Amino acid sequence: QVQLVESGGGLVQPGGSLRLSCAASGSTFSFYAMTWYRQAPGKERELVASISSSGGRTNYADSVKGRFTISRDNAKKMLYLQMNSLKPEDTAVYVCRAGATWGQGTQVTVSS
Repeated sequence: QVQLVESGGGLVQPGGSLRLSCAASGSTFSFYAMTWYRQAPGKERELVASISSSGGRTNYADSVKGRFTISRDNAKKMLYLQMNSLKPEDTAVYVCRAGATWGQGTQVTVSS
């Protein structure tokens, strides 16, 4: 079983960047495709980006294509989300998922 802990959220101005991290424990991290989701107040949860177990395939929501990059380091059991050119509409709680396991989330606020 894997456990997930996100970090790296915070307050950033529009146009700024943040790098989210998702640290996994357990020996099976490299078996899982990984996904970042986000949920803003009053809105449905949205899939942001996903990455295959090897890292060779990635997929992005249209709203973040060209601005966000998902990556992983299986040796370190880490998942990342590099977020550039942030917009106020990116404000949300960002959560990582591996199979049926979810992290607790990290808040990202984009505001001037």
